[in-house]
Amino acid sequence: MAELPNTLEEAIAQAREATKAALADGYTRLQVELVFPELKTMPVAQQFLPVFEEQASELKVFFPDTGAAALARRDWGQVPFKIEDLGSSRTPIQGKIKEEDKVFLVVEPSSVEVAQVEQLCNAAGDRPVILLTPRLEDAAIVGIGYAGRQLRDRFIKTLHSCYYIRPLEEAAVFRCYPSQWQVWLETGDEYKLIAEESQKPVGEGLDLIIAKATGAASGTTTDTGNAPKPKKAGLFTGLQRFLKALSQ
Repeated sequence: MAELPNTLEEAIAQAREATKAALADGYTRLQVELVFPELKTMPVAQQFLPVFEEQASELKVFFPDTGAAALARRDWGQVPFKIEDLGSSRTPIQGKIKEEDKVFLVVEPSSVEVAQVEQLCNAAGDRPVILLTPRLEDAAIVGIGYAGRQLRDRFIKTLHSCYYIRPLEEAAVFRCYPSQWQVWLETGDEYKLIAEESQKPVGEGLDLIIAKATGAASGTTTDTGNAPKPKKAGLFTGLQRFLKALSQ
């Protein structure tokens, strides 16, 4: 069973191994989610790329827009893979997918690009598509009514989260494939595993897990859909220091 990481580098290393394991088990639509405020994804993507070391010439990396793609080309220099942008919703993504492309990495797609990401996954067929730090479910854009439910039922629910870490005020939600979803609680200077679930614990379900472990009343904890406060001490001290350095 994977343990909570102490640093961002350790989290990325875990994410690489979880992705490899999920791909080996036949999953082809994967999400790698590191839910930290102010996380700069470009350095994360660069550290994540060794996952595709053996398939580098067959890899295509997509960024949300031309600016991000150009920045990656500039900063990464000569690379064995291809770098593209998702384009706009008016531009069919199919023209950017070639027969020689065997695996796709999409870096930080947001709900603005959800239509293009869905087109990419459909066009890729059985070829793997990995979404790195996606932000696809902004209710203000995706919608909370019928259209939003349709999108979730049709596409977002087909995505498999192979790695997820989200520090909360006094807890953390964690998943590292093939392990189940886990909830960890701060106890003194350490974190203790308090629950393992087959589905992602969110909302009231997460509140109940934490309340049961702490003996607190339901509804007093963390995940209401808004961004939670990240840990600033204990296990995540090194991680927060690294994130602060990245954001400067």
